[in-house]
Amino acid sequence: MNDTKQELDQWELALEKQVIIIQDCQKQHNVNSCSACDKFLNCSIREEYIKAVYESMNKGSGGGFEF
Repeated sequence: MNDTKQELDQWELALEKQVIIIQDCQKQHNVNSCSACDKFLNCSIREEYIKAVYESMNKGSGGGFEF
């Protein structure tokens, strides 16, 4: 482990988990991007990923975000 690496907070850890989940889903559907998937607009995995991205940016400080 790299000693200079900053410890991840709970939102960054949640985002890392969602990245793995969405990448696995893309591999299963043989696509390189969610936009190439037929479930693009109604995908709960993608929605959770977007939520994790937003929360990692605002560190859980709240505010609205619709997607």
